[in-house]
Amino acid sequence: MYIPKPIDTDSVNIPEELEQLMEQIAENVHEVWSKGRMAEGWTYGPVKNELTKETPYLVPYSELPEGEKEYDRNTAMATIKLLIHLGYSIIREGAQVEDCPESDDTPV
Repeated sequence: MYIPKPIDTDSVNIPEELEQLMEQIAENVHEVWSKGRMAEGWTYGPVKNELTKETPYLVPYSELPEGEKEYDRNTAMATIKLLIHLGYSIIREGAQVEDCPESDDTPV
């Protein structure tokens, strides 16, 4: 029997400057999911229906209910936390290294 064992990132804090990135990743997660569903023949429908392949979530991210956005945000947050836990630094292109207090001067 399969038992998921994700890397424990509970102690990792996401720096404030990465919160905007988290939201951008969440939106992209939804876009990737939507594109995949559409490729499988799913279309928009007011109620999820597996037989007719309709879902109310094939809408722009901005139109999703807050609960659905939270699902995508959790995925984004878990990804960022994992990168930090694994020792990567996330630095926006063009940002000064000294603007990133947790940096070791090695952009990734």
